[in-house]
Amino acid sequence: MSWGFETDPEYAAQLDWVSEFVTAEVEPLDQVIDHAWNTRDPQRNKLIRPLQQRVREQKLWACHLGPELGGPGYGQLKLALLNERIGHTHSGPVVFGNQAPDSGNAEILAHFGTDDLKKRYLEPLLENEIASSYSMTEPTGGSDPTDFRTRAVLEGDEWVLNGEKWFSSHANFAEFLIVMAVTDPDAPPHQRLSMFVVPTDTPGVEIVRPVGVFGHDEEEGTHPYLRYTDVRIPADHMLGGRGEGFQVAQTRLGGGRIHHAMRTVGLVRKSLDMMLERAVSRTSGGRPLGERQLVAEMIADSHIQLEQFRLLVLQTAWRIDRYQDYRKVIVDIASVKAAMPKVLLDVAGRAIQIHGSLGISEEMPFGKWALESYHMGLADGATELHKLQIAKRLMRGVQPTTGLFPSTHLPTMRAAAELKYGDLLLADDPVDA
Repeated sequence: MSWGFETDPEYAAQLDWVSEFVTAEVEPLDQVIDHAWNTRDPQRNKLIRPLQQRVREQKLWACHLGPELGGPGYGQLKLALLNERIGHTHSGPVVFGNQAPDSGNAEILAHFGTDDLKKRYLEPLLENEIASSYSMTEPTGGSDPTDFRTRAVLEGDEWVLNGEKWFSSHANFAEFLIVMAVTDPDAPPHQRLSMFVVPTDTPGVEIVRPVGVFGHDEEEGTHPYLRYTDVRIPADHMLGGRGEGFQVAQTRLGGGRIHHAMRTVGLVRKSLDMMLERAVSRTSGGRPLGERQLVAEMIADSHIQLEQFRLLVLQTAWRIDRYQDYRKVIVDIASVKAAMPKVLLDVAGRAIQIHGSLGISEEMPFGKWALESYHMGLADGATELHKLQIAKRLMRGVQPTTGLFPSTHLPTMRAAAELKYGDLLLADDPVDA
């Protein structure tokens, strides 16, 4: 049996370096940078690339990748411990080379891309020389792939793409898009779709309008509404086989969901830390806020929620490392994904309350974090869908009762016990000599 909650000393020392580095370098960077993902911004590159080099020197670059792709191959558990230290920052994931959606798109290219696609897109993506976009959601069917309408039709040695996609994050500065489209409309629902690499400069790729998110301080929204009109794609730009788009998508979504949860642990912890500072610094009626019973309750509830959520995330990361198959940990991943928005909203909301009017002002980040909880409830699948998935899988293999009452019906159990032990219960008690 192997079980424990201690980090090996060598990695613990690296994590200490991460905490100090994030405080000294990454948190200040967040105050002066517009968008950490925009590799076309020279000011961004001047600020971020020296920090990325320092991370590489510590052998902490792209920890989600195996050695065959230039990463250290630390696995998901070590990645979770790293991400909870950088998750409260905007720039941290980019500085450490494990930012979404690029990390998931790299995983798809690594598994399903041709050698040419890997050379043109995967290699510069892993070095953060370019950015990418995942163009899946549609304005009509949301993120439900069985209702997608964007079509790709094979003409000779090219696919011709037509349709619209919604919320294609970072498409306005991405070098390429990974697009899911219907190629076989008459096939079963989960075999109708295929996945393609589409260079953003391909004729017919149009940004209908940039879309922003409340709480994201950007001059222009970075989640564009896209239209594809007669976009011609070489046949070898298909990722996976024809009709395998749904299966290809699962390669990135499992990892993406747990990575969001890892980073959210860091965001929740930062909210609690700021709440604690406020509780011991601010007075009310001559006493520190933290001595007020309802404030103390908010602090205690926040700590309990954080620790419960963190342990669920770490256990899920451990199981991914253990099984090396996202399909075996679907319930675990869905559980952390479903738990994540409420934990963040609850703790950020309490932090707002304890900070009073300052908490709701633009001078503190809590409003942005509270709104981010709703973003987390939608990214990579709505919370409700994950809860349905959990319940559906938990009920698999559970046998229904054949009788009128549940198998744990107390009168029925007592009758069965009396039948089993009846002779002993009726026997005379032995007489003491």
